[in-house]
Amino acid sequence: MTDATQSERGLLQAVVNTRMLICVFTGLASGMPLYLLIQLVPAWLRDSGVSLAEIGLFALVGLPYTWKFLWSPLMDRWRLPLGLRRGWMVVSQLGLILAIGFLGAIDPFEQTSLVAAMAVLIAVLSATQDIAIDAYRRELLSDDELGLGNSIHVQAYRISSLVPGSLSLILADLMPWSAVFWITAAFMLVGVVMALLVQEPTRDAFEPRDLRESVIAPFREYLQRRGWRDLVITLVFMVAYKLGDNMATALSTPFYLDLGFSKTDIGLVAKNAALWPAIIGGLAGGVIMLRLGINRCLWLFGAVQMLSILGYAYLATVGPVLWLLAAVIAFEYLGVGLGTAAFTAFIARESSKTFAATQFALFTALAALPRSLTNATTGVLVEHLGWVSFFLLCTVLAVPGMILLLWVAPWQGHSVAEVESVAKDC
Repeated sequence: MTDATQSERGLLQAVVNTRMLICVFTGLASGMPLYLLIQLVPAWLRDSGVSLAEIGLFALVGLPYTWKFLWSPLMDRWRLPLGLRRGWMVVSQLGLILAIGFLGAIDPFEQTSLVAAMAVLIAVLSATQDIAIDAYRRELLSDDELGLGNSIHVQAYRISSLVPGSLSLILADLMPWSAVFWITAAFMLVGVVMALLVQEPTRDAFEPRDLRESVIAPFREYLQRRGWRDLVITLVFMVAYKLGDNMATALSTPFYLDLGFSKTDIGLVAKNAALWPAIIGGLAGGVIMLRLGINRCLWLFGAVQMLSILGYAYLATVGPVLWLLAAVIAFEYLGVGLGTAAFTAFIARESSKTFAATQFALFTALAALPRSLTNATTGVLVEHLGWVSFFLLCTVLAVPGMILLLWVAPWQGHSVAEVESVAKDC
């Protein structure tokens, strides 16, 4: 058998195995509750006559996703009957099924406050599930598999939006909302069945003496492993790497409208041109990381991510050309998919398997910080700079994250083992 044939077989075994299939189901289970909150619930509220002002306030129910690191140490300490990871997954998933199902029994017009309370409960349960799933995935995958495994998880996460964001809305035209919510809740059984069938991953033994040690130990471990200097640089990098990209897409729909595109153009062209290239880019990025490693892909995908922002600047100068809109968005979200794949794998690699729940939750919360900041600043910047200058500024703001790669992910550092070594674990 030739070396090329062995390499191809090793790559196939690295891509097609049980661990990657599990990542599909973790992504589907994680994504559905979030998209229910941001897509289905607002449609339900508006259809029931709730005011836009009240619906807008429902954006605050997403706060538990940002603050989930506050209770993540509990999930590194308290082991439930099915295990430290599987137990928390099943408990949160069963809670989600019940909460989503009972949500549809509430009158949204007369009991809007109760709907908000249930939505917060769903967000807390969903964030708890994410902590357990992220920690499980970190412990399940070898360092060589983090790139592809996390890419598959993220793309399945995106695809899960088709349930609450498409199927459930179609069903709402055919049956009562109460039935729609129970049907949507039933899709969470995907996660329950997955958690029951998989095995608890192996991990380094750690038995904290008390809750205080559960909180302090993950931070102490990271400091011992990296040191204060690397900690600060890494945390700044996690904010900076996708800052320009997040800013460029924060006001994408108003940008398309300002250029003169119709809402039909945006609905049919812009949204599809964004979703599928992001999915393709993410999956392709995961496979490429098997060959090149996480570090080099952070450089290459970050460059694509940064350059793609310039497409928006060019579109702003040309005006409403439909084919150009599709091309610019496709290139931008291809960069989003690639960059997110490498960045998520980097976060997973930075998390220790012993304290995966706490460290992964903290890092992902920090990585989400730019999205919150951009929502507060981009509108003001556009009004003062105009669209072209704004997108040029976004490109410039992407540069610091690339420079920090010299320290956090040097081109020659932490090289990934050959594909054949990955195949040995399959």
